[in-house]
Amino acid sequence: MTDIATLQEVSAVNTLIPILRIFDETLARGFYLTYLGGAETFSHRFDPKAPLYLGVQLHGADLHLSEHFGDATPGSSIRLRVEDLTRYHAQLAETPYPNADPSLHEQPWGLDMPISDPFGNRIIFCQY
Repeated sequence: MTDIATLQEVSAVNTLIPILRIFDETLARGFYLTYLGGAETFSHRFDPKAPLYLGVQLHGADLHLSEHFGDATPGSSIRLRVEDLTRYHAQLAETPYPNADPSLHEQPWGLDMPISDPFGNRIIFCQY
């Protein structure tokens, strides 16, 4: 039986990378890269007709976006911490995007700005 100390030594990296389900490459790139300001880290298909698996970095966090059935559930929510959420909100307000009008919400734990992507996934940008 493996003890906790051994497991902690082996699993030194503890970064979570959420996978969000997408259904359309053009919509995904428009939302995550152009509107939210993310950067593409990789793009993969097993063949030209295969579903897309796309890596995006957004505010220092890695996200994986997948057209593959079974990789993720549409309508998922993730929280993503942002250093200056008020400034980011102002930047998004200056960038027109149909179907997105994010607003800031004071919560007992900090400031939230939920935004839904074109596929029903929700990103809750937050500042604590």
